[in-house]
Amino acid sequence: MRIGLGYDLHRLKAGRPLFLGGVRVPSPKGLLGHSDGDAVIHAVIDALLGAAGEGDIGRLFPDTDPAYQNIRSTELLRTVVRTLRRKGLRPDHVDAVVVAEEPKLGPHFEAMKDVLAPILGLSRDRLGLKAKTNEGLGDIGRGRAIACFAVATLRKIPKRR
Repeated sequence: MRIGLGYDLHRLKAGRPLFLGGVRVPSPKGLLGHSDGDAVIHAVIDALLGAAGEGDIGRLFPDTDPAYQNIRSTELLRTVVRTLRRKGLRPDHVDAVVVAEEPKLGPHFEAMKDVLAPILGLSRDRLGLKAKTNEGLGDIGRGRAIACFAVATLRKIPKRR
């Protein structure tokens, strides 16, 4: 078994759609980024890459490459999972904590699991999602940013006999 840790943070900007965990969450502000800015998926990608002994999301999908401008992060995650499978690895468990003052995210976690679990090849009980606030502290606490921490475990895919 391999374990990886991921983290991501994006500033919020009025007028952008808010994507978290592959789901569009109703909000007047969205995450600023080269892609759709989905901090949940970006943290999960970094956790998966870390468990695989690879670099980070920026190395694989640089923000200087126009091919990734406004791309949905679900597409980036699909690419990472395919890359892991070619290396003989598969996700075994993913757990993520989103840190945001608003909007309330709990009501959206089931929809996020509906999107993420099939991409990761996981059953819903192997995907944990939680939300915390920053108690009004810092840019996250002032509603200027959203962050996410994620941990992932990978297992070797058994070789066929």
